[in-house]
Amino acid sequence: MKYYSTNKKAPVVSLQEAVVKGLAPDRGLYMPERIDRLPAGFFEEIENYELHEIAKTVAEVFFGEDIPKEKLDAIVSDTLNFEIPLKEVEEGVYVLELFHGPTFAFKDVGARFMARMLSHFVQEGKEEVNVLVATSGDTGSAVANGFLGVEGIKVFVLYPSGKVSEMQEAQFTTLGQNITALEVDGTFDDCQTLVKSAFMDEELNSRLKLTSANSINVARFLPQSFYYFWAYAQLKRELQDAKVVVSVPSGNLGNLTAGLFAKRMGLSVDKFIAVNNRNDVFREYLQTGKYIPRTSVQTIANAMDVGAPSNFERILDLYGHSHEAITADVSSYKYSDEEIRMAISNVYAKSDYLLDPHGACAYLALKEGKKPDETGIFLATAHPAKFRETVGSCIRGSLQIPDALAAFMKNKKQSISLPKDFNLFKKQLIDQS
Repeated sequence: MKYYSTNKKAPVVSLQEAVVKGLAPDRGLYMPERIDRLPAGFFEEIENYELHEIAKTVAEVFFGEDIPKEKLDAIVSDTLNFEIPLKEVEEGVYVLELFHGPTFAFKDVGARFMARMLSHFVQEGKEEVNVLVATSGDTGSAVANGFLGVEGIKVFVLYPSGKVSEMQEAQFTTLGQNITALEVDGTFDDCQTLVKSAFMDEELNSRLKLTSANSINVARFLPQSFYYFWAYAQLKRELQDAKVVVSVPSGNLGNLTAGLFAKRMGLSVDKFIAVNNRNDVFREYLQTGKYIPRTSVQTIANAMDVGAPSNFERILDLYGHSHEAITADVSSYKYSDEEIRMAISNVYAKSDYLLDPHGACAYLALKEGKKPDETGIFLATAHPAKFRETVGSCIRGSLQIPDALAAFMKNKKQSISLPKDFNLFKKQLIDQS
């Protein structure tokens, strides 16, 4: 399958080129030339399939023309070596727990898949690749751990100083080996701008082969569609013919875009809710039709602290730049830190279920946006223990930290401090490579 740029000013490329390049030369994001619908029989029997079977079927649609089935199936199986359970929180409200992977966040799915796909292509090309990733929290840890020790690949994680949780920071600054953490004096948007600027720098690209592991990369965001199908399969085991609404914590919009791709492939989701914190650029677009990026502000749901979401371009392209078509499928709400804290406290007291700040946002939006005859699924994107101080203060108690998560805190931090200056960032990349 070929991939084109959302800006339509770059040549179409193969899957391998799209994955290795990350960003198109015209600064657009790559999109598959077509999105095939899955057969009706697949959905009629979906509740009888397991996670690996569903993911392999979906992966075949996206990547089957470019990667041998045996290899692609192995990538899927190796990626999804953990559970993604759907649980009922209260009547008509279900949570999809996406935090059972090695870094306890939803991005383990896309990051692990991309690491294995990129490794496949690197082994074919026999050329060292440098992976650049900007993170507002969980992306950095998922990518760093997904690529840790992968031969032929170096990873540079850029993160805003003082704006990720202590636990998140430990997950990518203590690894060493082929992982370099760059602590930037700025916001997530500054980190993302540095990454995008690196791809546009001719000298840098002539010296180094660069790619991105943010959701701008097709190998990162497309696999995230797997768990939407899996959530529906689990729900269908309990409820037939449910009208399904899915609430998605939204920052860089990769998770939402993957869900919209799943819908385009035939998944029966009536509506998506894109929930924002105070960084509500996308919500404002849905309400007004005007997209006005702005500097992000810090909140307790830090993975959603994005003021210029990259995947907005993909959503526009998917819907032919029609605001009317987008709003027919997507609504949005925003919540303050105080509202998020109250949700964590209230749900724990009422249902004995512990939310992280991002899941709390999604829960609130689902309760506000779901009609009585609809069944709601919200995404819990990170383990509450990754935000132990915030969550602990909400429930007025201590959280039990999983042993595998606590282990990250025992190692020494290794990071390089940088101002938000591209020339210094460029020099660092050259010196480290």
